[in-house]
Amino acid sequence: MRGLGLFVFSLVAALLLRSTALSALAARGIVIDVLAFVVIVWSLRHGAAWGATFGFVIGLIADLDATHWLGRHALILCVIGYVVGFLARTLVRESGRTQFMLLALATAAHQAWVVPFELGGMGGLASGWPYFLERVLVAALATAPVGTLALTVARRLFGRPLFGNALRQPG
Repeated sequence: MRGLGLFVFSLVAALLLRSTALSALAARGIVIDVLAFVVIVWSLRHGAAWGATFGFVIGLIADLDATHWLGRHALILCVIGYVVGFLARTLVRESGRTQFMLLALATAAHQAWVVPFELGGMGGLASGWPYFLERVLVAALATAPVGTLALTVARRLFGRPLFGNALRQPG
């Protein structure tokens, strides 16, 4: 029951952050991809199956939250959750460098998938490629340090590792 409560709390907290506090930054062109962040954290902690499930559920709710194509976020966040959860078996999950790289790569993948939909498909991407590159780079370069800092602060506050080591399987 505790796991389900944490699952729901993580979903609600991320979606509220995305819709309120972080939307002001996004309006100024600075995208902090909280969806990719929580999917990575959940996947590192709980493994591939739960990471994919969490990514799909939060992506589907994010798609319902806005007025755009259903499944746009769900597909890529599900894939990110699975891949990061699978890699969590071999990575040093507590390493700040590992977390930074995972956050940067996952955010770039998420934004690279989502932005063409905003531009109206591949036809819009042909004329909007400067916006595409700017959005993907800014999001990756903003989310990775902020997310790594948040995980470092959380680790210091809890006084123990958040994810454990690679010998202990997630999930």
